[in-house]
Amino acid sequence: MAINLNLELTDRCNIKCRMCSQSMRDEAHGVPMRHMDWDTWRRALAGLADMDDAVHLCPHWLGEPTIHPDFDRFVEYAFSVNAGNRLFAEFKLHTNGVVFNEERARLLVRMANRPDQSADTFRFVHFSIDAYSEAAYRLVKGADKRDQVYRNVERFLRVRQEMGAVRPHATLAFVVQDGNHTEARAFSEHWAGLLKALGRQVAWSWDWPDQALDTLYFRPLNTGDQGAADRMHAEVCRELGIAVGSGDRLRRAESF
Repeated sequence: MAINLNLELTDRCNIKCRMCSQSMRDEAHGVPMRHMDWDTWRRALAGLADMDDAVHLCPHWLGEPTIHPDFDRFVEYAFSVNAGNRLFAEFKLHTNGVVFNEERARLLVRMANRPDQSADTFRFVHFSIDAYSEAAYRLVKGADKRDQVYRNVERFLRVRQEMGAVRPHATLAFVVQDGNHTEARAFSEHWAGLLKALGRQVAWSWDWPDQALDTLYFRPLNTGDQGAADRMHAEVCRELGIAVGSGDRLRRAESF
């Protein structure tokens, strides 16, 4: 049995997504927002050596991990002490992609391809993009960062290709809702076109992705009127040729 463990590097965020509870509060956990300190990170990782079950590690919960001032140092250290996967079997990163320069992209690709750990250790980078146009991005994400995010994610994909790496895989996510649902096809065509041009196999998913592939993930909005949100999501998926399952929503618990 595997344990999904979130070690939240920060509970702060640099944008205000309207579908995220982080944007609706001044204190994410009932205390002033802050960054994790170095000693806490080091001790937390050391404690994983005593775990009986395999650990799937994610440095994220409510905040945006990449805005931590020592994000790169924290991630590089985690992999440096994980030789033989002695601390964690899997690592996954969730980010909005706003703070994601070329140096960071190269670091993450190097960490995903360390010879002292299993080839599938760094499972994916999940980019929460959620829009195609500038106007929809501003509405959904609460920031004028669309072009910056697209440049950052596109550069990451090209850097990974340039470095001859398969991993980490990329999940390009789109939460379907009023304000962006009409441009889901444009989003899909843009990212699928780039990935295919880079020689990558592309998957489409309506539920948490469960394949070791670059994936375009169209997710339903969690909201008070869940029935309406699910119907909008299903309609968008049908238009994209994505077969939506029936029964319980979000059956695969692989988000964090």
